[in-house]
Amino acid sequence: MTQPQQWIGVGRTETGLLRTSNQDALAILNDCGVWIVADGMGGHPAGDIAAQTAVAVAKQRAQERVAWLRTHPNAAAEFVADLVTSANRRIHDLMMAKPSLKGMGTTFVALAITPAPMPVAHTAHLGDSRAYLYREGQLTQLTRDHTLVEKWVQCGLIDAATALTHPERHILTRGLGMGVDMKPELTETPVIPHDLIVLCSDGLTKMLEDAAIASVLSRANGDPNRTCHDLIEQALSRGGEDNVTVIVVAYHQ
Repeated sequence: MTQPQQWIGVGRTETGLLRTSNQDALAILNDCGVWIVADGMGGHPAGDIAAQTAVAVAKQRAQERVAWLRTHPNAAAEFVADLVTSANRRIHDLMMAKPSLKGMGTTFVALAITPAPMPVAHTAHLGDSRAYLYREGQLTQLTRDHTLVEKWVQCGLIDAATALTHPERHILTRGLGMGVDMKPELTETPVIPHDLIVLCSDGLTKMLEDAAIASVLSRANGDPNRTCHDLIEQALSRGGEDNVTVIVVAYHQ
């Protein structure tokens, strides 16, 4: 029997104002406690197919294994990692079967929240789609971008301010489709009522820096529907240069 979840996500995706197609994809599996955002790699063939395939595979895998997760809550990290690796394998299988798809890829971020009494948010990601935690007015980035400039920042070659506007800031170092054995980066964070967790493609973070995202969240008064709507609208109002996708997950009273 499906176990009720205390955490509910709402999401929205938009093509934006400059693109002709939407290569983002998302899944909202509130019954499973799982939420996913993928962003097909721009400039690569079939980015939309890669993102849609990744989300479809991960969605099916989550639905198949959610009963197992509920009896093995301590294995949540393994659960979310499996969503990523399963999706990555399917993408590579498609490229092998259809040469015209060679080089396709996508970013991917998956969130699973283990149920109460001690809920923990587990993320698995590859690329620069992000997860954030908003708590008591503070915004914290839970994921680390797998980009060339982020690597340079970590190595001390450039500073964070330079990275924000660097012309190569969106060149990925890791993503689905970039290696058959690609392993996701995992995080885990205890969550409490009144927290909001935001998943997004870089169509949001290209348009809004973290301070602007935090400002939108502060005005939304914890309402996930309003938060999701306002973040998308802000990205569009600032130029909407890319596809933009947002999921907001909140505790359901």
